[in-house]
Amino acid sequence: MTLPNGFDAAVSFISTISSRMVEFFTLCLCTVPMHTLSSGRVRFGAFELDLSTGELRSIEAPDPNNKVLLREQVFQVLRMLVEREGKIVTREEIKSRLWPNDTVVDFDHSINATIKTLRRALGDSADDPQYIETLARRGYRLMLTIEYLESAPGTALEKDRVRREQSAAEISENTARVQEKVHGQMKPHWWKAAVVLASVVILVGAGYISWRHFRPTPLPRKIMLAVLPFQNLTGDPNKEYLADGLTEETISQLGRLNPERLGVIARTSVMGYKHKDERLDQIGRDLSVQYVLEDSLRESGDLMRLTAQLIQVKDQTHLWTQDYDYSAKDILNVEDEVAKAVAREIRVRLTPRQKAELAQSHPVNPEAFDAFLQGYHFFQGSTDKDADMAAKYFERATQLDPSYALAWAWLSRARNWQANEGLIPMEEGRRLAREAVERALSLNPNLAAAHAQMGRIKQQVDYDWAGANASFQRAVALEPGNPEHVSLAAFSAARFGRFDEALRLNRQAIDLDPLNAGSWESLAATEFFMGQLDQSAADSKKALEVNPDHWSSPINLSRIYLLQGRPQDALLEIEHVHYAPYRAHLYALTYYALGRKKESDAALRELVMKYHASNAFEIATIYAFRNQTDEAFEWLDRAYAQRDPSLGATKLEPLLKSLHNDPRYAAFLKKLNLPAD
Repeated sequence: MTLPNGFDAAVSFISTISSRMVEFFTLCLCTVPMHTLSSGRVRFGAFELDLSTGELRSIEAPDPNNKVLLREQVFQVLRMLVEREGKIVTREEIKSRLWPNDTVVDFDHSINATIKTLRRALGDSADDPQYIETLARRGYRLMLTIEYLESAPGTALEKDRVRREQSAAEISENTARVQEKVHGQMKPHWWKAAVVLASVVILVGAGYISWRHFRPTPLPRKIMLAVLPFQNLTGDPNKEYLADGLTEETISQLGRLNPERLGVIARTSVMGYKHKDERLDQIGRDLSVQYVLEDSLRESGDLMRLTAQLIQVKDQTHLWTQDYDYSAKDILNVEDEVAKAVAREIRVRLTPRQKAELAQSHPVNPEAFDAFLQGYHFFQGSTDKDADMAAKYFERATQLDPSYALAWAWLSRARNWQANEGLIPMEEGRRLAREAVERALSLNPNLAAAHAQMGRIKQQVDYDWAGANASFQRAVALEPGNPEHVSLAAFSAARFGRFDEALRLNRQAIDLDPLNAGSWESLAATEFFMGQLDQSAADSKKALEVNPDHWSSPINLSRIYLLQGRPQDALLEIEHVHYAPYRAHLYALTYYALGRKKESDAALRELVMKYHASNAFEIATIYAFRNQTDEAFEWLDRAYAQRDPSLGATKLEPLLKSLHNDPRYAAFLKKLNLPAD
């Protein structure tokens, strides 16, 4: 039978395409190196580590086949250090990886022994580390850059070339035989199918080539920068508030540039280096940053001189330095110039809009700006006087410049602080706080600080949880580098049961502010409400490592021990609680758990007598824990009447669990605008 005219051409085309595709895919499979953390190799310093076998090889040893097979626990610790790529691995994380929860072992001794063995394998020393750095009371960090290699020395293209060529030849020969057989046996009515098959092969090949060519390249690693506290070199100690305020302004400005590519460590973490002569490489390791910006402030006649210098941590190279002489009204323009220079030096891409904003002039009222910085300085304090002084200076700033949106936002916060502490009448304070933040938003609808403050008012005063959540989300979208806003969004997500989102935000806040005990404690609070009590305790302890005087960590630890059935441990921990209302609250709970009811009653009486106006929610939790249901609901109603901010945690609070099956509980949640499910 004579074949249709198109058949020979189709078969020939299929043969050609098939052989070319076989050759193409064979070449691709042989030449594309595979980098996988699970089964590849990594190089750091003078060593290569095989991640699939746990074998460590020195690349500087005379014998190229020298290998050391690490013990499993030693290998797992080294693997964790490699995976973190220079970031800290905590002792608690090592404990969790190496030993199950039911393991009985002296963990501290075992971890120390494992690290010692690993250092011995690397020829490293704890006194003069080259590979593994110890961060006291926190954990360990790999000090060298990681390089990912193929699964064996050399690429697959260079390895066993003869066998590969033979295999390719065999594939080609087999293909030819198949083509010949198909040519001889294919029925005439299959020619359409052949054409379709040819089209499919073309599309697959073209699609693969297109994917190879146009696939998105991996994003470069995020650059991390620390702005060290401005040095006050004016000779006037009363100018410290100015230096501190400019530090915060610079952090905020740089943090807004390109948050996806540039992360800027927050104020709390960097202020710990104020007046300290810490080595830059140590700061780099503490904060996991690649760059440090140092600034100083001097007086030069009627002008101020700001000197800024950008330093690369790894080799302490000074990449850029500049002096700026300016009058007080031009300070924000100077901040813009510094931000542009830093972005240029570390190659952070700016959008046209960002470039335009930085190019605009931002003159300020010098007296209003100075008053704002004074208010900000007092707001960092903790006394009643600090609250009053902060409000005074923020109000002064708004009087000097009524268009100063940021001053209005912070005045709102100061009024809220005064109201919560009873320094001004609650109703008046909250009215003034709302008016101030509404003024801030009317002046600048894109001010992150104003949206965050509006969220606080919505949740504490209005019980508008959805509205508060929207405000916090907006604040984070506008200023993702602000860990305070991120932490607010995290707690809001937890309130709605979105715990995965809450944990992600908590960890984001820690990355931005690693030496802020509050960030660690926010993570611990989320874990507490999730019922992850062991992990919550571990993170509260991390908070105490960062700041041994952090006020809320002993409170959380006491509550954890109580819920774990360890009231005796809770009793010991309460001794470290310095805030009197919470100390009385915890004593009332713990003594009851110990069966010491008279002492529990005495602590409860003290709390009711002294702190009923501010701690009604805590009193309700005691009655609920003691199964005094009617009294618990009575005090919840009082907390509602007082607009107690703690009511936001009603659904999450485990001490209220005994009330959940009471119809009054669902009714109370409805009154709070919280869903019952």
